[in-house]
Amino acid sequence: MASIAKDIDPRQFYDAIVHFDESEEAQDFYYQVMDMLTGRKNKSGSDETVRDRILKAYGVLFCEEAGLEPGDKAGVDEVADTADRLYIGGTGYDPEHWYRMKYHFPVIDDDNYDRFAALVLADMNCGPLHDAALNDGDTLVVGEADPLHMTAEQRQNQKVKSVTLPTTGGEQ
Repeated sequence: MASIAKDIDPRQFYDAIVHFDESEEAQDFYYQVMDMLTGRKNKSGSDETVRDRILKAYGVLFCEEAGLEPGDKAGVDEVADTADRLYIGGTGYDPEHWYRMKYHFPVIDDDNYDRFAALVLADMNCGPLHDAALNDGDTLVVGEADPLHMTAEQRQNQKVKSVTLPTTGGEQ
């Protein structure tokens, strides 16, 4: 998040997303950050917002599966179709670490898809997922489309691909 909005504390933004349903203050802060301008232009020439930037970065995670071109924003369908594929850990699947359920997103829709995408990226940047990656070696794993029905052999033979998002400066 440091590269997206230099004036915003990434941990404060992460906390606002996590506590969104509990606090009007968290909601206000979340919307304030998401509507901030980044100082860049979109493909259409309009001013880019933090929301645009986050959805572009989320799209990078799934560009091959969703058929997105570099720089395309993930929409509600792309986020909803990929949310069930994210879990925390190694390449073996552990149902206790299913990302979407861990963070209480039973439904991904027009009202919350951008918040889910922001949560994933903020967590990778400064949340418990970031800490787990540094301290325990756990990472965000993009699994098969239906990981609950994978065989043990399929879980062990998943393709693991590293995605690095810059934290300062460069393009995401």
